[in-house]
Amino acid sequence: MREMNRITITHYAALTIGIVLLTLAACFPAASDRPARAAFYVSTHGNDTWSGTRPAPNRDRTDGPFATMLRARDAIRSLKQTGPLPDGGITVWIRGGTYPLTDTFELTQQDSGTAGSPIVYQAYRDEEVRIIGGQQVTAWQPVTDPTILERLDPHARAHAWQANLPAQDITDFGELTARGFAKKMNPAGLELFFDGQPMTLARWPNEGWVTIAEVVDRVTFVYDGDRPQRWLNADDIWLHGYWSWDWADEYLKVASINPDKHEITLAAPHHYGLGGKHPDRRYYALNILEELDAPGEYYLDRNTGILYFWPPAPVNEGHALVSMLEEPMVRMQDVAYVTLRGLTIEVCRGTAVGIKEGSHNLLAGCTLRNIGKAAISIKGGTEHGVAGCDIYQTGDGGIRLSGGDRLTLTPGGHDVCNNHIHHYSRWDRTYRPAMLISGVGNRIAHNLIHDAPHSAIILHGNEHVIEYNEIHNVCLETSDAGAFYIGRDYSERGNIVRYNFIHHLGPGNVTALYLDDFASGTTLFGNICYKTGRGVLIGGGRDNLIENNLLVNCKPAVHIDARGLDWAQSYFDGRNTTLMDRLKAVNYTQPPYSTRYPELLTLYDDNPAMPKYNRIVRNVIYRGRWADILPDVERQFLTIQDNLTDPDTNPGIVDPANMDFRLTDNSPAWDLGFQRIPLEKIGLYTDRYRRCLPMQREDE
Repeated sequence: MREMNRITITHYAALTIGIVLLTLAACFPAASDRPARAAFYVSTHGNDTWSGTRPAPNRDRTDGPFATMLRARDAIRSLKQTGPLPDGGITVWIRGGTYPLTDTFELTQQDSGTAGSPIVYQAYRDEEVRIIGGQQVTAWQPVTDPTILERLDPHARAHAWQANLPAQDITDFGELTARGFAKKMNPAGLELFFDGQPMTLARWPNEGWVTIAEVVDRVTFVYDGDRPQRWLNADDIWLHGYWSWDWADEYLKVASINPDKHEITLAAPHHYGLGGKHPDRRYYALNILEELDAPGEYYLDRNTGILYFWPPAPVNEGHALVSMLEEPMVRMQDVAYVTLRGLTIEVCRGTAVGIKEGSHNLLAGCTLRNIGKAAISIKGGTEHGVAGCDIYQTGDGGIRLSGGDRLTLTPGGHDVCNNHIHHYSRWDRTYRPAMLISGVGNRIAHNLIHDAPHSAIILHGNEHVIEYNEIHNVCLETSDAGAFYIGRDYSERGNIVRYNFIHHLGPGNVTALYLDDFASGTTLFGNICYKTGRGVLIGGGRDNLIENNLLVNCKPAVHIDARGLDWAQSYFDGRNTTLMDRLKAVNYTQPPYSTRYPELLTLYDDNPAMPKYNRIVRNVIYRGRWADILPDVERQFLTIQDNLTDPDTNPGIVDPANMDFRLTDNSPAWDLGFQRIPLEKIGLYTDRYRRCLPMQREDE
């Protein structure tokens, strides 16, 4: 499916851009648009011994811009020692060029601005500024070593090139590690990027998966065919697989291969072991020289430091970079009123930008790509923002955001607005979403998210607002997954998910709006779900409001089950105390929880295993199937009213086949009190940070 199966809504938004601009005031304010009365300049032609007050070197090259952002930071520190920051703040203008980082660019409390005097690091006049955490690789030579050529597939031998990394002062190769479901997020090992694209660590099969033939025990399985016979001279072989469930992937190292028995033994068991009930355990093998057999594949011999590569284009005409930096490329600790604007931050093994505590910091109009872990991590603090950024080709998701105090229900006030996040989770494929939100009172709005193996937004905490986002082509590789997902915590309440457009999800058992494992107290209002598998799933939770949604070609539109009476009884019979433990962790019997959510006080006296007090009202359903309400659900505790549920009768949708989801004036939905969904506000918009939209017609 082409990327932009979203033409109706996005074109409608473009035609009504004046209305869209009214929403800008709700997004994070732009400190960098205030007039700056002081400036420093950084250039690849600069010198850190100069004053940094000129955008270019003077004629006799005795003064000009700085050479590094670090020197500009220190100049601001020195300036602050002489008195307060100038009114309007300071802008560090960075001239176009590439700026390699060999260490983290660190900002601390002493590097803060103020509300009236912010500090901005910004690309100069829209010049392309690339900050990279990697190193260029040159001096490529054809592979001529007979022992190496013998290990390669015959058709690959004429295409294989090599580069000696230690000869280019590249000696830190990182390492491959066990990673994936239920494991911490580790830095990637050294990766190769060519002409701006991530290359593929040599693997088999080149695309897709193979399946386990038979499970022997928790660490040993039988494989089909003879392919692993070729790997007997290889070491450090890894397998990436969905070993038990299609929502839990993991990388595991191979301990041994027995070609006589056709058995592979893993160095450690998968989180669930290999003994699960999933019938089609799938995997592929990687980091194998013998499998370097397709354009774009590479292999690093960590013993010799030789990098082998089949380039997708002439290698000496392209630009090859390897990732180096494992720590965040930019780190802000206890910083306030600092903006990074218009920068490209790329090619690293870890996280690109990390913000911890502080307040009112902003990433605006930046591009973050080719990253080993997540693009941005925001931990704590208040009123940080990410606005108008493009994030893609990340190893482990997009933005990880936490803010606010769950014990006091104090909001964090972070705002993530108008960002384009796509092709993420190259490494860990599950539970590494475009946005992982936790805490209290943060807002995720007007973002476009697409092309990913698993979820788009995973939410934890209270009273967040998720609105006006467009999500499509996610959950492409997984089942029992949701584009939006929350679950397994009764205390996480007051969240509002409204006016989002979710469409064209993957082919598995997937859901647009997934309220998993007793998720409760969530409002889903005014969302459009189209061709998403299920529209809404309530997995045993209660007190949820499903109102005013448009659910088209969903099978079913709504699902409700009483899993607490079935396979999830352990949460209520004393075997699994997770739900009660999480309630106790927030002191739910005391204010503010007891006053904000009084229903928690009587929850465990009111048959908690039964999904009570959910309301399904004023929703419009067309095509697909109306509802799956499983038999254990007691309908007297469920409110279903004023829904249009005939799947065969168009309720007045203008043109669903072309995704024009406006309702006609004579739609029967209006008589039921259905409220207009503001289609023109959904998705990205143009502003000072985002100059154009990533629009593409179906026929292009």
